[in-house]
Amino acid sequence: MSRIVSGVAGGRRLVVPRGGATRPTSERVREALFGSLDARDLVRGVPVLDLFCGSGALGLEAMSRGATQGVLVDAGKPAVDAARKNVATLGLSDVAVVHSPVQKYLDGRPALAAGLVFADPPYPLDEDELASLLASLAGRGWLAPDATVVVERSRRSPEPRWPAGLHREKERRYGETTIWQAVWDPEPSSS
Repeated sequence: MSRIVSGVAGGRRLVVPRGGATRPTSERVREALFGSLDARDLVRGVPVLDLFCGSGALGLEAMSRGATQGVLVDAGKPAVDAARKNVATLGLSDVAVVHSPVQKYLDGRPALAAGLVFADPPYPLDEDELASLLASLAGRGWLAPDATVVVERSRRSPEPRWPAGLHREKERRYGETTIWQAVWDPEPSSS
């Protein structure tokens, strides 16, 4: 069982996709991640983009905590079905669920300038593919000024190759999971 940790939908249960194609972010990791994001006021009032959304737990947690608009993207039909059911059950407004390969979606016209982005790709996704996704995210207008990008990977994976403008801020490990946080600042500060 998975549930929303806090906010207007706190405690509500989430449906998870059938089969082993998705790896849900554990409740413990979500609680720690959102504690960190909330402490820096990075959730309330911003649009959120949840890539490789699975059940939509990360994006829906952000919406429950005050994000203004959400787009959840996944290529898997079971994941999209679960995310759509969760959106309907939770009654959260301004959330769209998109059935598309993430790279194809990011190569299209931006649907929003996100203030918060979650990228939780399958652990087997190779580093070149992840680098390409991050480059598309950074280079096509998907990010609002000072946006935060959160990447979840296996503890054994190397640090993502951040494109120009995305600067790593934090790395946290939780068991087998590593969470990387980067901030979008395309204008390097002069010192």
